[in-house]
Amino acid sequence: MIQRSTDGNPAPSEYVCHAASEHGACPSCANGERLGFRFSYAYQPIVDLGKREIFAHEALVRGPEGEPAPSVLSQVNEDNRFRFDQAGRIKAIKTAAKLAMQSRLSINFMPNAIYRPELCIRSTLEAARAHDFPVERIIFETVEGERISDAKWLAEVLREYQRIGFLTAIDDFGAGFAGLNLLADFQPDIIKLDMDLIRGIDQSRPRQAIVRATVAMCQELNIQVIGEGVETLDECSALHDLGISLMQGYLFSKPLFEACSQADILVWPNGLPR
Repeated sequence: MIQRSTDGNPAPSEYVCHAASEHGACPSCANGERLGFRFSYAYQPIVDLGKREIFAHEALVRGPEGEPAPSVLSQVNEDNRFRFDQAGRIKAIKTAAKLAMQSRLSINFMPNAIYRPELCIRSTLEAARAHDFPVERIIFETVEGERISDAKWLAEVLREYQRIGFLTAIDDFGAGFAGLNLLADFQPDIIKLDMDLIRGIDQSRPRQAIVRATVAMCQELNIQVIGEGVETLDECSALHDLGISLMQGYLFSKPLFEACSQADILVWPNGLPR
């Protein structure tokens, strides 16, 4: 496979896994300390209303003492983007394993930091093995707000991840960067509806029509749908009526710093049929 960047040009040599052996990841993938800054994770549950259980936890980057994500992401640039992406995957898995997380783990990744997915995934696989976290319980979702400069390249990356055994998710579906053209090239396991579509959906016929059509399309393509950013009972009820049972948002739980939720302590909305 050609070593390439997302603009179609050869990948810069400092980012490519030249040192990856047949059975090991390259050192730059694993050496998170080379970043020059520390970070950790908070975990927010994605709930299954129908089953009254936690479907997954999304790992959300935080500062080492729980500082907001921008305090970390502001330090990510073109020079360290690849190393941060790799170190983040390892840290998310290691912390989830330490917490004895029983649900799936959703990890954001930066598509524009990936050059050779079949090599650069090795550090993730090694972390999963080292911490006894099953590969089939790991979801890779496109990072929120990252502009995708080459949708076909993103589809290639996701396809490789799916082939290896990871679950795949397209985040912010409907926001512009991740839309129908991407879905035509690749059908992920999950799409996450952009929170702007969710906000006030109980009072918006156009939003309801768009979500209803998206759910029907995803059912035909065998794709699960998550409504993210759910903040009110009315939004939750509207999504439930539209056929969505997987949801994420402050209505259920805020992200918990270096901790994960348990289904039996969540406040489940009343009045919704199971």
